This record gives sequence, structure tokens and C-alpha cells, in this order.
Amino acid sequence: MKRKRIGNSIYLFILVLVAILFIIEFFKESNPFTESKINHSDSFPTELHPIVKERSNQLIQQAADKGIVIVITDGFRNAEDQDRLYEKGRSTEGNIVTYAKGGESYHNFGLAIDFALKTPSGNVVWDMQYDGNKNGKADWTEVVNMAKALGFEWGGDWAQFKDYPHLEMNFGMSIADLQNGDRPADSSMTADTQ
Repeated sequence: MKRKRIGNSIYLFILVLVAILFIIEFFKESNPFTESKINHSDSFPTELHPIVKERSNQLIQQAADKGIVIVITDGFRNAEDQDRLYEKGRSTEGNIVTYAKGGESYHNFGLAIDFALKTPSGNVVWDMQYDGNKNGKADWTEVVNMAKALGFEWGGDWAQFKDYPHLEMNFGMSIADLQNGDRPADSSMTADTQ
């Protein structure tokens, strides 16, 4: 009788172990945040979306036409770079600059850029009051208004964490949509739209 109970206990233990392993494997495969999905999936972009790139170039040109030199300081960012940025102010030195981990930023899907202003002496500045073209308006505000006219959303309009250098085109897609494999079509907005 004792042997039967030991045998049943071993059988039950193996059954529970197999169930646990199955559950772990299931969640590993279906979780969009797993490293294999973020880092190695062919469906993840590796550069800026063509429309975002085109509009970024238009923004640079429109700003230049008004005597404002802007620099795109960041565009596409892979998940590893995003994780390194996320660690700033947490496990590495610096201030917190993002609340998005790898796979949680529009940068990771090629749908966002960050910008700064360049002074005549060549310095790159994030001074939102700077008026380099001397027209009585802050260059930063002028660039943001041009970007919005081109279809970008501005991180400075966010209710919570304000990200003033950030411009994005999400094409009506949430991060969850993008993590689930949805992607904007290359032609969902044309250059003459907006």
C-alpha cells in the first residue's frame, strides 16, 4: 500500500511538472516582450518607416527655409538600445529619459524621431526659448508647429511624462497593436496628405 502511494505521488509530481513546463513554454511563445520576439523577429523594423523618414526630411527643409537648423538626434532604436536608455537614471548614471522598455516605444517600430536645434557655432541645444532666426518666436515652437502640420504628434503635448524632443507618427496604432505584429502600410499617408 505504501509503494502504491509513493508511485501515485511520483506520478502526480511528474504530471504537475509537465503542466508547469507546458504553461511556461506557452507564455514564452505568446509573450510579445520575449527577447526572441523583440530582437530576432523578421517582422520588427530595422529603420525608420519610409513616411516618417520622408516627413523628417521635409521638416528639416522647412525649418532650414525659416533659418532654423534642426538635428535629428534619434530615429529608429532597437530594443537593446531602448533598454539601455531605459536604465538611465535607474541602474546607470544620468536622469530618467524614458519610461519605455525595449519593444514599448514608437522608436522601436521606426515611427518616432527626436530632434534638437543647432546654433550657428555648431552647438546642439535643447533650449525651448532659443530664437536663432531672430524673428521673435522660439525656434522650438516653430519646429513643433511645422512637425504637427506634417502629421507628427509631439511628446510635449502628453499629459504625463512630457518628452519635448519627441515626434511620432503612430498611424492610429497603439504599442500593443505594433507588438502584436500590426504595421502601418508604407502608403497609408502620402506626401501630399495633410
